[in-house]
Amino acid sequence: MKGSGIISGSRKSNMKLDLHTHSTCSDGTLTPAELFKKAEHKELELFSITDHDNIDHVRFLEFNQDISSMKYVTGVEISAEFSTTLHILGYNFDPLHPGLNSELENLQQYRRNRNQQMIENMDRIGFPVRMEELIKESGGETIGRPHFARLLLKKGYVNSYEEAFEKYLAKGKQLYIDKKRLDPDKAIALIIETGGIPVLAHPYQTKLDHRELDNLVKKLKSYGLIGIETFYSQHTKSQIRDYLKLAEKYDLILTAGSDFHGENKPEIDLGLEVDYKYIKPFLERL
Repeated sequence: MKGSGIISGSRKSNMKLDLHTHSTCSDGTLTPAELFKKAEHKELELFSITDHDNIDHVRFLEFNQDISSMKYVTGVEISAEFSTTLHILGYNFDPLHPGLNSELENLQQYRRNRNQQMIENMDRIGFPVRMEELIKESGGETIGRPHFARLLLKKGYVNSYEEAFEKYLAKGKQLYIDKKRLDPDKAIALIIETGGIPVLAHPYQTKLDHRELDNLVKKLKSYGLIGIETFYSQHTKSQIRDYLKLAEKYDLILTAGSDFHGENKPEIDLGLEVDYKYIKPFLERL
């Protein structure tokens, strides 16, 4: 980060950043290059692409160097096995690490098998689609439920993108098939093994009460968790206060991200503005 001016002992201003975004390599609608350009247009100082269970976006961009006034950090969001939703963000890892690439490829192969099974299930209920149509819909990138939803809409099987999820693709609905997940300790260990920083993503999505979340964070910390995503587009002020306390209690660094998905989540814009003092410990880890 030499020359970027991002870390400064005397700096007191807010920082514009986004450490949680998705491209067409998972379930976003902007390509990695388009997402990068949007981040530059938004004048973000710190940025990461954190696609689900893959780092395919790495091949599109040059990483770990200063580009204008923005610093890019390698990122990924790994789905962890849990009773509700538990995602672990990984930052600043070695994208060429063979163990990481092997594990993520296994997750992606499972996803490809799942997509084929979903196609067969759609055919059984009278919604025939072909894999070639899904590949075209995804632009050749990783196929996910948003692509199924858009294709259902295009073929007239539903009246809206939202209806596709509400009736068929949401968890528990007839076309939903769960994806493979890593155990939390394995996800965290994998990120640490690659030299990365493991961070608990959007804690509110665990749907745990305060005591239960405290116990979860304590356990994740014992596995090697280093950070918690405190500033997030859907977190309330009350939740942020709670997560600040958890971070202090368990000596965790803070991160900030919007969870930007482009048109798949149009209500979420790219970028957050956060007091620099909260982000400085993360920067010092890079």
